[in-house]
Amino acid sequence: MNIQFQGLLIKSLDYDRCINEPFMEVLDGMDNKKARKYEVVKWIVVFAIGACTGLPVAAGSGIPEIKCYLNGVKIPGIVRLRTFVCKAVGVLFTVAGGLFVGKEGPMIHSGAIVGAGLPQFQSITFKKIRFNFPYFRTDRDKRDFVSAGAAAGVAAAFGAPIGGTLFSLEEGSSFWNQELTWKVLFCSMSATFTLNFFRSGILYNSWGSFQLPGLLNFGEFKCSDSDKKCHLWTAVDLAFFVVMGIFGGLLGALFNCLNKRLAKYRMRNVHPKAKFVRVLESLLVTMVTTIVLFVASMTLGECRDLSSPTNTDNATHVSNSEDVNSTIKTFFCPNKTYNDMATLFFNPQEVAIHQLFHQDSTFSPVSLSIFFVLYFLLACWTYGISVPSGLFVPSLLCGAAYGRLVANILKTYIGMDHVYSGTFALVGAASFLGGVVAKWTGDFFNKGIYDIHIMLRGVPLLEWETEVEMDKLTASDIMEPNLTYVYPHTRIQSLVSILRTTVYHAFPVVTENRGNEKEFMKGNVLISNNIRFKKSSILTRAGEQRRRSQSMKSYPSSELRNVCDELSGTEQAEEAEDMLQQMLERRHVPYPNLYPDQSPSEEWTMEERFRPLTFHGLILRSQLVNLLIRGVCYAENQSSATQPRLSYTEMTEDYPRYPDIHDLDLALLNPRMIVDVAPYMNPCPYTVSPNTRVSQVFNLFRTMGLRHLPVVNAVGEIVGIITRHNLTHEFLLAKLRQHCITI
Repeated sequence: MNIQFQGLLIKSLDYDRCINEPFMEVLDGMDNKKARKYEVVKWIVVFAIGACTGLPVAAGSGIPEIKCYLNGVKIPGIVRLRTFVCKAVGVLFTVAGGLFVGKEGPMIHSGAIVGAGLPQFQSITFKKIRFNFPYFRTDRDKRDFVSAGAAAGVAAAFGAPIGGTLFSLEEGSSFWNQELTWKVLFCSMSATFTLNFFRSGILYNSWGSFQLPGLLNFGEFKCSDSDKKCHLWTAVDLAFFVVMGIFGGLLGALFNCLNKRLAKYRMRNVHPKAKFVRVLESLLVTMVTTIVLFVASMTLGECRDLSSPTNTDNATHVSNSEDVNSTIKTFFCPNKTYNDMATLFFNPQEVAIHQLFHQDSTFSPVSLSIFFVLYFLLACWTYGISVPSGLFVPSLLCGAAYGRLVANILKTYIGMDHVYSGTFALVGAASFLGGVVAKWTGDFFNKGIYDIHIMLRGVPLLEWETEVEMDKLTASDIMEPNLTYVYPHTRIQSLVSILRTTVYHAFPVVTENRGNEKEFMKGNVLISNNIRFKKSSILTRAGEQRRRSQSMKSYPSSELRNVCDELSGTEQAEEAEDMLQQMLERRHVPYPNLYPDQSPSEEWTMEERFRPLTFHGLILRSQLVNLLIRGVCYAENQSSATQPRLSYTEMTEDYPRYPDIHDLDLALLNPRMIVDVAPYMNPCPYTVSPNTRVSQVFNLFRTMGLRHLPVVNAVGEIVGIITRHNLTHEFLLAKLRQHCITI
């Protein structure tokens, strides 16, 4: 599965472990002592990921991309070191420049990058960093470490190890197991510990005191011990909390709707243009934000008395008077007064949230209303421009202003003096953030903001489950019946042709089912379910032969060029049947055969040439290219036992950037040499029957983290293959409509 997005090739990840002969050799050589050492190293790496993520660094949000990665889709460059550096530096300037973005959200991406890179024990950027430890060099292991890194990012941002684990489990990862839970939790605790240790020592010069568990601290909500009538919330408040949650979901849905329209506009009018246009857009947003901040504070802000008013909340301020005075902004107000609008706009977002949670009666309803509207619109405009940005903290701040506004209205106009403003601000922040990331009320109108951006990019993200009506379809309805495959013993000329004329990342390894030839011609369904696909498959396979022959014309072998010249006459055929008949009349067809020394006989019928295909396993494109580059082959007059053997380390040495077929020097290869692919294929991949319902196919594909799912009939003949593209909601919906029309 390949998707082009903004010039990037989006691929699927290989989570299914390939248990081939090189992998079994590794298992045979791993005794109990080595296995224990491997597990110890894994725990050490998990601790190191948490410690590195806990350092006070920040990268851009990247949450949609990380969510795609953990769902099984790889977008190039999202876990590269240079991405980490660029976003870490960029987010410092965006936050310091006053843009309405957060730095806590980007910690998720930064943790994921650390988790992806650290266990590799080598660097693509710094090539001298290279250690001989190949055990974590698979997409499967990297996925687990990315899950741990993302959880550590959340834990470092909010000081919540359990919250980080739950985020990675519920929102991020698509594939999970019990063992991973403990490792992710341990990694999250390590991140919180490291961040707390350094922040407490640097800010308070109190090393080992652990006073600052996270980058964002909501403070402590509690009443004064001397006031027995104080309550943080009452039963009456619960009704208002429910209503606030509904309206918070509506506001979040509105935010997502506006941001989606802006994103579409950017994709049509900004992204296709030169890069400096994106820079100009970022500068425009920065300029407008700065102007709005100053103008709103000067003209719309109220100058309020510094002295604390009557304590109507009957609560204890977590911050003492000195802390309160240190965070307020006078901003052209007379002595002993301050500007409430400027206090919200010109403080760091974390400080503004803390003020809305804990300071009593410092903001007027008018100022809160104006601040909410301006912040809502500017944050919506800012998220999506070409700068590193996060959305958690802006959503919390916008929601806190909304909740504090509700509390002020209840106090001022309804006379509910018992209302504790901080609790309402907290509920408002949670409700608005929930609406943005889509839960309950927000789900009625649109998806979460991250899912919206994933959908706009066209990434085939698999949901948790399919709709019930999709079970009207079976695997045979959604599979791809036109297969490109290889034989266990295939000539180099055929492998090169296959790899150069296709973009598939895995190929079925098959043999011709000559034993069932008579039953196949009778059309016995139990013997051969693929008879319904036979006619279209014949033309497709004939066309594939034609493409391969055209590709081989550039092969530096005079013998092969002569073969291709013989086949060039097929280009003149006007009808597909004529082309097929001409190819059948040719003796030398560059199509891989189980026995390379045997060519199709002139007396063979069409049924003999296109027999059913017995499925033996899957082999990846990267594995085939690796075999060709390393010269793993044998001559016609030799046995396959003389073919060189590659170890597991040699097979995974180039991970994650395997060489491409176009990097291969064809002049160094003998096209008549034969490659035995059987030792390197996956002989036991997951398979399904053609009659399997879509819900079963979907659950198997998603929970097992598959990239390719062969469809095999009752006698082991492959009739199609299912990829991620065949299970997306849009594809299933189109097939369902086609199925209903057919019925």
